[in-house]
Amino acid sequence: MAYYLGRDVSVSIGSGDHIGVTSSNGAFTYAGSADNEFASDAGAGVVVTDLTSLDIGIGVTDEDITYLGSKTVLKAEIKKETTISMTRKKANNCWDAIFNGGARWGVADGAVIANLAGEPDVTTTTSLGNGYFGYQIKLTLSSTESITVPHMQITGHTLALNADGTTEETLEFISQETPTVGA
Repeated sequence: MAYYLGRDVSVSIGSGDHIGVTSSNGAFTYAGSADNEFASDAGAGVVVTDLTSLDIGIGVTDEDITYLGSKTVLKAEIKKETTISMTRKKANNCWDAIFNGGARWGVADGAVIANLAGEPDVTTTTSLGNGYFGYQIKLTLSSTESITVPHMQITGHTLALNADGTTEETLEFISQETPTVGA
């Protein structure tokens, strides 16, 4: 697990199509301008503003298999898992609407929410476009190294209220795809 302060990393969120939330009624907008942009089908995605912290966890689930009459244990890898937890200062209800409004699994090209579009297309490509499932999170560290995680789904959203009036919200993502690390 790695923990970064918001000033040390830049995060952008991409999806199969542009997604935003209008501030007046909390409705989704697609392929156009929105009051609160969340994700975009552009290669760079939408940069997360007012980020205070970022937590990255990369793990593997193993299964121990033993055979009768054998003293050795086989460790078989079941799945890989990458989790990203972003915390930002709450400025609007965009993350609330995304989590509670059904866009946890991203949007496909043509403004159809991915989980309603039937069987998702989880090809190994990290390019955005037709049939893309989930979100693509790109982390750029201050040392210009980048980590790109494709096909991420939102698994949690929390809101923290403090005595001094500062409100922060956290959005948690998970993916079973292998991240790409580059310079």
